[in-house]
Amino acid sequence: MFVSNALIGLREGLEAALVVVILLAFLTKTGRTWGVRWVWAGVGVAVALSVALGAVLTFGTRSLSFEAQQIVGGTASIVAVGFVTAMVFWMKSAARTISGELKGRLDRALDLGPLAVALVGFLGVGRERLETAIFFYATAEAAGAGNTVPLLGWAVGIGGAVVLGYLLYRGALQINLAKFFRWTGIGLVVVAAGILAYGLHDLQEAAVLPGLNTLAFDLSGTINGGSWYAALLKGIVNFTPQTTVLQAVAWVLYVGVVLFFFLRPTRTTVAAAPERTPAPTETAAV
Repeated sequence: MFVSNALIGLREGLEAALVVVILLAFLTKTGRTWGVRWVWAGVGVAVALSVALGAVLTFGTRSLSFEAQQIVGGTASIVAVGFVTAMVFWMKSAARTISGELKGRLDRALDLGPLAVALVGFLGVGRERLETAIFFYATAEAAGAGNTVPLLGWAVGIGGAVVLGYLLYRGALQINLAKFFRWTGIGLVVVAAGILAYGLHDLQEAAVLPGLNTLAFDLSGTINGGSWYAALLKGIVNFTPQTTVLQAVAWVLYVGVVLFFFLRPTRTTVAAAPERTPAPTETAAV
């Protein structure tokens, strides 16, 4: 779970960091630094809400029955998969235009006052943070109670995103966002497929879905569940030696369908113009 959580933390954290960097750079360059603290206020509220949601999901389910815990965990896993699927497609289309859109929203908010500026910061970061809380809960549940590996992976990913965000703000680093989000998107699709399979297994254990004892394969006699390679496979693709038919079919269909549409080239219409001006975030320069 370390690798998958580090990837999720890096991807989600860098999205949020880019939002903050773009907003702060715009305020600084336009001489309206009074709005900086209000942007941070909105970001702080978004982070606090995500932490509260994560706490509610983690601690609020401990007193439930086994079946209820499996239903909550399975549902949260499927919701997390929906979030990450929407996220990878949104960033595929928005990577080149996000800077202009955010600056336009902030420019209008500055005319309305501090609360509007804080709202831009909150909304810009809030979506990623709520996704993060649900995704972390789902991956932590998949790892099992008492396992701190997901938390460690998450901390490494978020820490890396903070460092990258700082370097971008200081102008010490540039990133081709289109390529970055493409390759991390592929990795996240594979991770999400594993979370989907785990969530379906939870619902099968709760008797919400059938087929718990209908196995696609059983490699428990061949693969040692405590080995390093079993742990690596579980951490990356949530592989388990005993996999039901429903889990296997869902994994294959999800990866095949989502990657097909995600990797399919996007048709763009090129307008006649004397010269082409690069989009603000084609690299991470702000």
